[in-house]
Amino acid sequence: MTGFLTLLYKELLRFWKVGFQTVFAPVVSVLLYLMIFSHVLQEHMQPYPGVTYAIFLVPGLIMMAMLQNAFANSSSSLIQSKVTGNLVFLLLSPLSYWEIFLAYVLASIVRGLTVGLGVYLVTLWFFDLPSSSFPWVFVFALMGNALLGALGLVAGIWAEKFDQLAAFQNFVILPLTFLSGVFYSIHSLPPFWQRLSHLNPFFYMIDGFRYGFFRVSDISPYVSLGIVTACFVAVSWLTLRMLKTGYKIRY
Repeated sequence: MTGFLTLLYKELLRFWKVGFQTVFAPVVSVLLYLMIFSHVLQEHMQPYPGVTYAIFLVPGLIMMAMLQNAFANSSSSLIQSKVTGNLVFLLLSPLSYWEIFLAYVLASIVRGLTVGLGVYLVTLWFFDLPSSSFPWVFVFALMGNALLGALGLVAGIWAEKFDQLAAFQNFVILPLTFLSGVFYSIHSLPPFWQRLSHLNPFFYMIDGFRYGFFRVSDISPYVSLGIVTACFVAVSWLTLRMLKTGYKIRY
């Protein structure tokens, strides 16, 4: 386990050494979203009975920040290693592809949870945020970060340069995040767009996470958890397959 723990420590240290950029900056960005959207739409929307729009917005923004940072952690680390050429030292080590996968994903989970906790603690200064069921909050935060950490590995393995990774993030991750119900309840959408939202796995992560705060959701949390788990298993299988075959990392 020494090699696995060393790689995990290296990945944790990599983002923690620049914590101002990897943790503090996302917290500030989420606060800006919260201030602008809650100020503009506070008087015009009440997604759930007895829940103001600003309070409704907080869990979605927390989850959005966690997902984006979990993805960024694994994908940026791998593409940096490929571009600078030091990935060869990882491939020459006696680490199995399972250990590589777990180290990157666990580091992504830690970064995502750190950012999410930071956003939550800061928002407590401004809002009295309820927490009806911590187990639901934790399990969806854990599964969401794990899924995006694995997806970040897929993007990092596939991309050969930073431009390709940026394209993956801008045309896949960001649209799926913003169209997942972060800023609205899907019941406010026309029927066609409601059905389309059900095809977005990010929707189930955010809806289930929000259920842990309000005990209200658009979809049963058990259904959401099942879909998120199935997506994680599928993406993990793809990632492990790519690592085992050396796709785009062994020439």
